[in-house]
Amino acid sequence: MLHLSDQMLLYSYQQAQKHQLNVEFIQMLEYEIRKRALESIKLSS
Repeated sequence: MLHLSDQMLLYSYQQAQKHQLNVEFIQMLEYEIRKRALESIKLSS
């Protein structure tokens, strides 16, 4: 995930939730968002 920009990570997360993709994939994205300390951004989007 190092090559994925913060913006693209957040967009991917939003799209994964919107399209109800695999729960494990969404959890992986959530983990990376928390790791990058982007959670407040995620919640406000």
